[in-house]
Amino acid sequence: MMTSSGSAHVDTFAREGLPSEEQLPDLRFTIEDVQYPPRLNCGVELLDTTIDRFGGGRPCLVTPEESWTYGQTRDRVNRIAGVLVEDLGVVPGNRVLLRGPNNAWMAACWLAVMKAGAIAVTTMPLMRARELAPVLAKSRPTVALCDHRLVEELASAAPDLPICTFGGDEDDLANRMRARSGGFTAVDTAADDIALIAFTSGTTGEPKGCMHFHRDVLAIADTFSAHVIKPTPDDLFTGSPPLAFTFGLGQLLVFPLRAGAATLLLEQGTPPRLAEAIARHGATVCATAPTAYRAMLQLDDLDLRSLRRGVSAGETLPASTWHAFHERTGLKLIDGIGSTEMLHVFIASADDDIRPGSTGRAVPGYEAMIVDDDGQPVPDGTVGRLAVRGPTGCRYLADARQADYVQRGWNLTGDAFSRDEDGYFWFQARSDDLIISAGYNIAGPEVEDALLAHEDVAEAAVVGLPDEERGAVVTAFVVPRDGVERDEELVRRLQDHVKQTIAPYKYPRRIEFRDELPRTQTGKLQRFRLRDQATD
Repeated sequence: MMTSSGSAHVDTFAREGLPSEEQLPDLRFTIEDVQYPPRLNCGVELLDTTIDRFGGGRPCLVTPEESWTYGQTRDRVNRIAGVLVEDLGVVPGNRVLLRGPNNAWMAACWLAVMKAGAIAVTTMPLMRARELAPVLAKSRPTVALCDHRLVEELASAAPDLPICTFGGDEDDLANRMRARSGGFTAVDTAADDIALIAFTSGTTGEPKGCMHFHRDVLAIADTFSAHVIKPTPDDLFTGSPPLAFTFGLGQLLVFPLRAGAATLLLEQGTPPRLAEAIARHGATVCATAPTAYRAMLQLDDLDLRSLRRGVSAGETLPASTWHAFHERTGLKLIDGIGSTEMLHVFIASADDDIRPGSTGRAVPGYEAMIVDDDGQPVPDGTVGRLAVRGPTGCRYLADARQADYVQRGWNLTGDAFSRDEDGYFWFQARSDDLIISAGYNIAGPEVEDALLAHEDVAEAAVVGLPDEERGAVVTAFVVPRDGVERDEELVRRLQDHVKQTIAPYKYPRRIEFRDELPRTQTGKLQRFRLRDQATD
């Protein structure tokens, strides 16, 4: 039962939606870093405890327009929490919908929800009413904190939901905060109280709500961040993933605050703007998708001298992109695989432990293995399903698909991998993206990597399309670089290049040219849309 100090009212809706005991993942707390006390509030740990360690005068939330210290951030977070509880009637366990771009106010609202003992449901700022509807139906929020520029779609999706606007000097939240004190006492949450419901960005299908506890929020910082990124209090984090995406929540809020560092939040994180912000502000840790790193390489005035860490996630990092970025900048990009279900990254390597093309090894605190369709481990070098367990795990909100993701206590991510004898994991494809053509198993991302190594290719995606003779035919959708003629000669050059780069039978027998590739708001390729849109 969710508990709180001094609160007679507790909303148990989300807790009642937790999977049954037999469907829960087997959690492992095998390293000292994740040995947490029974009671903690992650908002307190990220702000108050950090201030106790490093003081309140250090930069905390930075934007191109302003900079809040830790002390200023705590004052505003406490006032927002006061508004939630005293003005808006929020009680522990209530869901609070958050909607806004990556800025200081959005981050402060998320921290305030934590301190109030409520549950954050953060949505992508570009989501339309139709996309918001299933999120609202599943999470049943009692109130929303919404950037004043993004109210229209939310109001259309939920006309009866109370909305408190933020982001302007005279918006509802700012006016209410003036009457509140900066001395809010955080709710005394249990370590296993639900802190957030993160909805899968997904490449297909109905979004799933993933429930994570207060201790989970700290665990992702105390595993991947602490052991792989290794942040210092003097770091300035930045990146492009939205705070609604758990990759962004970790990289741009949880990780820097856990380390006493600062975060540079950008409302527009396109590759040119991200690169410019890194140079202007001297950012030291960047997080973005592989396609963004590749796009940065096309900038003539690229200046990333301040960076000491580049983290890539959302999709696998092609070896060609890793090598090209290293040659241009000297940086060794950290590839990582995580999932909304696991909250963040659980396989990654850094520095001299990196093997380009490999996702890396299991992050300290996590275990990973490759299993067959029956859930049994397979020998090294064999392609199979990736299974993971550690201090975080999948808990879908009232969703029968829990039984697909968690089996025998292990989290099955839906990815096909192989592991080598040194414990490095090599991505092959999403399990449903393996192409079986003429009896051969062909991993689309491997073909994509070969295409991306060609000088005429800006982007590439590979899928299998039905074929009467071969079962499936390897089909590539290619965005050529500017100025490259899209003709049969280019098709032939690309096919010959792939044949010379990887096993010839894997080459794309069909190539279609596109101006852009369909992606989710988090940068993931939507290969199912390519299959649907493919010409006959």
